[in-house]
Amino acid sequence: MKQWKSKLKDSFKRLDIYLIRKFLGTFFYSILLIMAIVVVFDFNEKLDKFIQNEATTYEIIFHYYLNFIPYFGVKFSPLFIFIAVIYFTSKMANNSEIIAILSSGISFRRFVMPYMVAAGLLAASMFALNSFWIPNANKTRLDFEDKYVKKVKTEYVQNVQMELKPGVVMYIERYDATNQNGYNFFLEKYDGQHLVSRLTARRIQQDTAYHWVLKDYMIRKFNGLYENITQGASLDTIIPVNPDEFAIVKGYSEQLTTPELKQYLDRQKKRGVANIKEYNVEYQRRFSFPFSCFILTLIGVSLASRKVRGGMGLNLGLGMLISFSYILFDTISGSFAQSGSMSTAVAVWFPNVLYFLIGVGLYMKAPK
Repeated sequence: MKQWKSKLKDSFKRLDIYLIRKFLGTFFYSILLIMAIVVVFDFNEKLDKFIQNEATTYEIIFHYYLNFIPYFGVKFSPLFIFIAVIYFTSKMANNSEIIAILSSGISFRRFVMPYMVAAGLLAASMFALNSFWIPNANKTRLDFEDKYVKKVKTEYVQNVQMELKPGVVMYIERYDATNQNGYNFFLEKYDGQHLVSRLTARRIQQDTAYHWVLKDYMIRKFNGLYENITQGASLDTIIPVNPDEFAIVKGYSEQLTTPELKQYLDRQKKRGVANIKEYNVEYQRRFSFPFSCFILTLIGVSLASRKVRGGMGLNLGLGMLISFSYILFDTISGSFAQSGSMSTAVAVWFPNVLYFLIGVGLYMKAPK
């Protein structure tokens, strides 16, 4: 009896290793193949820009494509996971391997476990890459695009108003990022509802982090009916804000690590900054993203484990349809969140909830 149990346990281990190797091997093969095609098309599209703006071969390879490949690979990894699961599971089903496995006494639930282990490894890796490595790679990639492909950075902003801390309100009529100058600046301090002081300047320029130089300034301090005025041509001062906190750049949220993104959101919410929906969506997606690996794996294995008359082609077609519909649905819901039509948390997590229910339904109907 003990010998039989030992053999059964060994067979389970062999099956687990076999399925995990199949899963990961197919995933990395598909991602390398598809990314090679994507790079070729992207290079052909941007070649004229590279030549026109005199980008060097070193910059194109090391500054752009070595950061482009992991960014898009991770971004579309749920799609590659789904394709990998559909492909090798359909192949196993057509070769009657799944029938043999289930006939040996292994339950379908036990059969799915190695898939989830592999999905967990990929989800953890994607979360770590998305949270810490990809943001730094995006800085280099976007700097390259801004210099050689198209301008992605905001050169100026208008009507910036924020609360730096309770009772301290800052306003800049216009800020020009090219020369780091702000125009028509004021800083007001309040004690409850009462205005305590008001600092104005015709021009303001950043020297270093939080260090600003004010030109043609005036400081008015109020004490009841009395007012004290100080003015001058130049004043060095500390203002706890940097331009990247109010000059919102499209894609800047993808350049922040997850801890940096959380700090940024907390700070901007305290200051009353309104246009941070993109940052909220990005932050929520970094936590919802790993769950999509498990959900699409569950849908894939449940869908492809049945041997059908149409063969692997039918399963691949259905798989592509479901995966693209998931990406489309996730993109649309993210747009609703950024426009303010839907709560960020609801918009980001709803596709996962919906497709998890689809996955459970397919799992219940899968062959047992």
